[in-house]
Amino acid sequence: MKLSTIIRLGSACAVAQLSRAQSPQWGQCGGIGWNGAKTCISGNVCTVINPYYSQCLPGTQAPPPTTSSQATTPVPTTPASTSTSSPPTSTSNPGGGSSVPGTCSTPLTISGYNNAALPNPFLFDDGTPVQTQEDWACRRAQIASLIQGYEAGSLPPKPSSLSATFTQSGTTGTLAITASNDEGGSIPIPAGIAKLTYSNSDMAQQNSASSRGIGLFYNLYGSSHNASAMTAWVWGVSRIIDALESTPAANINTQKIAVTGCSRDGKGALMAGAFETRIALTIPQESGSGGDACWRLSKFEQDKGAVVQTATEIVGENDWFSASFNNYVNNLNQLPYDHHLLLAMVAPRGLISFENTDFVWLSPLSSWGCVSAARTVYQALGVPNNHGFEQVGGHQHCQWPSSLTPSLNAFFDKFLLGGSTSTSNLFSTNNVFGGVPWTSSQWINWNTPTLT
Repeated sequence: MKLSTIIRLGSACAVAQLSRAQSPQWGQCGGIGWNGAKTCISGNVCTVINPYYSQCLPGTQAPPPTTSSQATTPVPTTPASTSTSSPPTSTSNPGGGSSVPGTCSTPLTISGYNNAALPNPFLFDDGTPVQTQEDWACRRAQIASLIQGYEAGSLPPKPSSLSATFTQSGTTGTLAITASNDEGGSIPIPAGIAKLTYSNSDMAQQNSASSRGIGLFYNLYGSSHNASAMTAWVWGVSRIIDALESTPAANINTQKIAVTGCSRDGKGALMAGAFETRIALTIPQESGSGGDACWRLSKFEQDKGAVVQTATEIVGENDWFSASFNNYVNNLNQLPYDHHLLLAMVAPRGLISFENTDFVWLSPLSSWGCVSAARTVYQALGVPNNHGFEQVGGHQHCQWPSSLTPSLNAFFDKFLLGGSTSTSNLFSTNNVFGGVPWTSSQWINWNTPTLT
């Protein structure tokens, strides 16, 4: 029997951090309300990310701390150029999935766009309505192109040469992947599911904003390649799936693959699930802004007095997103998408995300509003039970609360284990938004169609 598998981004399991005298690399080491270890293992420095979160980063001395005052630092406002190429007759999925047939215009940017509310998922770039599931395939391709053009950077296709070997000792297996180009979480995993830990920081470093262009991905494509750490991580996930498909000795069912990660790795897991259509189940954990929260809504929270991560803060913190995204973080209304559309790209496949309202900087209102907007796409496709969301408090960042395990296991059972456990009614929040009001109609101003 072939095993289902889950790819977990990150090289350390954050749930173990609280019991250690020192935090591991990438572990939390400080912040408002933090009662765990405040020092890091050798070779790492406890670095202030924001008032609520300090993290153990590699190095011998701390880089300049990122504080809330940096959220007001000006960034360039020159708009990115709009693609002028002719509309393609088909749009391929660079992650390795199927192509979109027919004529589907997929520009990288849209000139003159301005919208303070969340962009309508059911309108094409030219304003015509999305009416069928085939239309949604084209609209999804448009969203993918926009996210790459504005925020994530380009996602290259499978390289011309890819090989893999699998070795096993007892119950532990090692999948070794070699790629080249010719010239030219902490979540509990049930029995029966293999766990593959992906050291995504080796693929593209994320030590600071100055680490752009460093890692195995850039060794292959060059440091000047227009890919952010996020798209480099997605590319790596796709190559893992390619290798599993060509390595039957690994005994993995490549039709039953999940991806997960927490915090920054949760952002990467969501991006991977959105772009790589061979992933059956996507599980971002406490991904916040840059993950299952919307940029516009996080800015709204900040304007209401909440200390949250916003686009202006994030681009100064790390190199997760494309350098071109800096041109828009001070004028988010110019973005013809937001992360509700990134979430919607996962549809109709399985998606359940988890957020923690004990950490205000994770933008709790923004996450709830963003997943609520994305849910309309699942409803339009007739599969609302394929989309879950659980938002609670009472635990440390990236520490898994056992109260959420039944919801997680229900999605595992449905999408990886072939079971019949119901996933209905697994979409909820505790409504702890730090006093910031959520008014759905202010942001979601479209009617949800039925896509035939």
